[in-house]
Amino acid sequence: MVIRPYGYAIWEAIQDYLNVKFNETGHSNMYFPQLIPYSFIEKEASHVEGFSPELALVTIGGGKELEEKLVVRPTSETIVNHMFTQWIHSYRDLPLMVNQWANVTRWEMRTKPFVRTLEFLWQEGHTAHATPEEAEKEAIQMIDVYTKFAYEEAAIPVIAGRKSKVETFAGAVRTYTIEAMMGDRKALQAGTSHNLGQNFSRAFGTLFTDESGQRQHVWQTSWAVSTRFVGGIIMTHGDDTGLMLPPKIAPIQVVIVPIWKKEDDKAAVLNAASSVKDALHTAGIKVKLDDTDQRTPGWKFNFWEMKGVPLRIEIGPRDVSSQSVVVCRRDVPGKQGKIFGISMESSILEAYIKDKLDEIQSSLLRQAKSFRDSNIVDVSSYDELKVAISQGKWARGPWSASDKDELKVKEETGATIRCFPFDQPHGIKTCLMTGNPAEEVAIFAKSY
Repeated sequence: MVIRPYGYAIWEAIQDYLNVKFNETGHSNMYFPQLIPYSFIEKEASHVEGFSPELALVTIGGGKELEEKLVVRPTSETIVNHMFTQWIHSYRDLPLMVNQWANVTRWEMRTKPFVRTLEFLWQEGHTAHATPEEAEKEAIQMIDVYTKFAYEEAAIPVIAGRKSKVETFAGAVRTYTIEAMMGDRKALQAGTSHNLGQNFSRAFGTLFTDESGQRQHVWQTSWAVSTRFVGGIIMTHGDDTGLMLPPKIAPIQVVIVPIWKKEDDKAAVLNAASSVKDALHTAGIKVKLDDTDQRTPGWKFNFWEMKGVPLRIEIGPRDVSSQSVVVCRRDVPGKQGKIFGISMESSILEAYIKDKLDEIQSSLLRQAKSFRDSNIVDVSSYDELKVAISQGKWARGPWSASDKDELKVKEETGATIRCFPFDQPHGIKTCLMTGNPAEEVAIFAKSY
């Protein structure tokens, strides 16, 4: 997959937000090698079993066959633990909390741009702690960071929760997830946070001396979001016209399209458009002036709508005369989304544009949440679950059945348990599959 500049700018917006949050929560960025000795992968049994089908191996280097195969990074828990073992000796070295921005290779048989690709970009955080309580607190904290980003920046109303045992990350004790409903009503796992317990520290011998002088294995977490999130933004908000980007992560928040027919009007229109651009730029708004005369205004309207730019400003000769502009919203199609006669006076226009950008951000989240909620069905039996899934909806119901029953649901319906949501109804319920008591409800859906 090639990510062109406009798409990469969305990824950079994700990076910018998360780097601030990682720093605020005490994490430091660093980098680990891309090529990992195969023996490292083999050390944690469930990890190698889970990742073996997706591994890309290097067997020749410098024209010679390697003594040991190297794995092209599928994830970094193993190489991280190899280094943590050398860095951690005492409780004074803990917690150790790092993050890296890197590329990852997983041999996908069925690819889908941004969602499932052989190579993708991500961040992966890795932490080591002195107690299981600290590790659990960290795993929850980071899924909360992802949840906040999804809601506040990407305008995606994810459901945060715990993965089932079947869906838990290979090598983890518990996996937490944020699940998003796409426009086709499939579920997208948009971010995960894993409590690794002591599985990797035992496999690698990552030990520390505690305050009482005893040697203990560290407790660990790992957590990640990837360029899959870019796909999630596209598929949550896009329509038949193209992208529809939330203003907070849009590479361009406002595009200005000058309009003239007579050459005599060109200079005045361009001067006014340039002044508006400078004023908005000074106000911290990401703005572009499309002043090329090689395309018609109509072509430009369609192009920037396809790109998902939240607001378009049109300026023609009449607007110059009246010292006003026309503002068009990407999220409100046709004439309804056009607002005429907005003053060009800097303070008035800046305030108006900022207010509209906030309005669009809120509107996109509200629409996505309404769509999600209208497509989740509460079920109390397996038959009801099958009907909901056959209709392309998500099914939510009480669950305490076995892993075998969960796999049966997947085999018969194509749906998996996306998560046990953190937000749970009170009281004991009846399992939809077995009729036994169930303390939690689970969400089932088809996914990518």
